[in-house]
Amino acid sequence: MIDLHTHSLVSDGTDSPTSLVAQAAEGGLDVIALTDHDTTAGWDEAADAAAQHGVGLVRGAELSTKHGGRSVHLLAYLFDRDHPELRAAMERVVDDRLPRLREMVELMASDGIDISWPEVDALLVPGTTPGRPHIADVLVAKGVVPDRSAAFGRWLYNGSPYYVRHFSLETADAVRLVREAGGVPVLAHPFSITRGSVIGADDVRELAAGGLSGIEVMHRDHDDAGRALAADLAVELDLVPTGSSDFHGDGKPNRLAEHTTSAESLARVEALASSPVAVLRA
Repeated sequence: MIDLHTHSLVSDGTDSPTSLVAQAAEGGLDVIALTDHDTTAGWDEAADAAAQHGVGLVRGAELSTKHGGRSVHLLAYLFDRDHPELRAAMERVVDDRLPRLREMVELMASDGIDISWPEVDALLVPGTTPGRPHIADVLVAKGVVPDRSAAFGRWLYNGSPYYVRHFSLETADAVRLVREAGGVPVLAHPFSITRGSVIGADDVRELAAGGLSGIEVMHRDHDDAGRALAADLAVELDLVPTGSSDFHGDGKPNRLAEHTTSAESLARVEALASSPVAVLRA
């Protein structure tokens, strides 16, 4: 079993990289990818845990990008994290997230919502990529909402009066940089029914012409039509089709390996990568 999209508390998951890998081993997974948002800070810990638990590890990240003014998440696998331009872009995204998050908290507090910046800041352990789920976690802990989904549905969704944008790369530029860093760029949940405005088939064709390597087909946020469209585009454009859980620990209902990637697709990802970063095998 291969799950190519998971998150640890280094971004917006609730488990350490060590705990995440341990759960993958307990669940019978053969290979797991760590794809925290805009950071590789969990790679080394995950690698140590993978060796300890006998699980294969694909080192990656989920990059925050935009295409046509719409938010697009791009999974990047097996790239050189020391590539200067890509590293600088990822650091800029993370740096811009903190003041954005603080502004959102201040907007919410000024409207009487029971939250403060010190409460959110206390959740941001060193190296964490700050994000809206950290606001949600404070609201859940205080009993303001029952779970993260409720917080997003009520206050934190894109377009909310409290939503503040942060810097993100153009998707085409992110695809180019990942390829230049020897990595493999794969669109994450492009036809999600939960994320608002999504990209279309022609957008995927445009990105494929610019070097996009794969597309996430099997994901809980895709309905039957979205899965069919993603699968058809994978064939049409010779993109690697993947499937994954997008696991966030207790932060989302997604469960490890609820969707998986074939061994053939993983082999194609490996063949497309040209950086020194290889899949770590048990």
